[in-house]
Amino acid sequence: MPQRPYIVGNWKMHGTRAMLSEARAIDRAAQRHMKVEVALAPPYTLVHAVHREVEQIGVGAQDCHPAEGGAHTGDISAAMLADAGAKFVILGHSERRVDHGESNELVHAKAKAALDAGLRVIMCCGESDKVRTSGKAEKFVMDQLRASLPAMDDAGERLSIAYEPIWAIGTGKAATSEDVAQMHGAIRKLLIDMFGEEQGSEVRILYGGSVKPDNARELLGAAEVGGALVGGASLTADSFMGIALAAADLQEG
Repeated sequence: MPQRPYIVGNWKMHGTRAMLSEARAIDRAAQRHMKVEVALAPPYTLVHAVHREVEQIGVGAQDCHPAEGGAHTGDISAAMLADAGAKFVILGHSERRVDHGESNELVHAKAKAALDAGLRVIMCCGESDKVRTSGKAEKFVMDQLRASLPAMDDAGERLSIAYEPIWAIGTGKAATSEDVAQMHGAIRKLLIDMFGEEQGSEVRILYGGSVKPDNARELLGAAEVGGALVGGASLTADSFMGIALAAADLQEG
């Protein structure tokens, strides 16, 4: 049975307690649209607060450290996130890979730590404009995923992939539905190869990169798109739920 579309908001480095009202509004709207699974990843400072305020939506974090604890000033372990109420963590986002120099090996270690702590993982992947124009985008993304994903026997339940072409993150540009379908199809084949037909076919593959209410229906309707990882458009209930509604409409239509 196909899983519900998964619409995840990544608040990035935005959000103070004043934004709890938006989280509550998103939660209320999500309760009316049960055909779509909705989740938010606020900054660390709001994970517990959002967890306490909402009833329907999932709450997660934007990163974690690979160690269980220790002398790592300023870092947060997966176990700490779970204790704060997080149910999932976003890993390998291009802004972590580029801004913080995170390697595939480090992302792999973080993913293993998150799974060991009982969290679900949203693993990000994506190519730069330079890689895409070189014609090597598919190989780059497949290599990135193979190196970043740990072995697991329950991938269908605990893993989602977020394809986010770097050139479309925060730029106002979005890949065409044909581009998305092609890459998502390649990712699906890789997941089946890595985790087997049963588990690999159940992993939801999200698209991220300038997803907005006005382009959501086209992008979410592309082959092998199981949801969206949404950045700026997730900061208000109106825009974020506009994307969720597009996903719900596709389910009904």
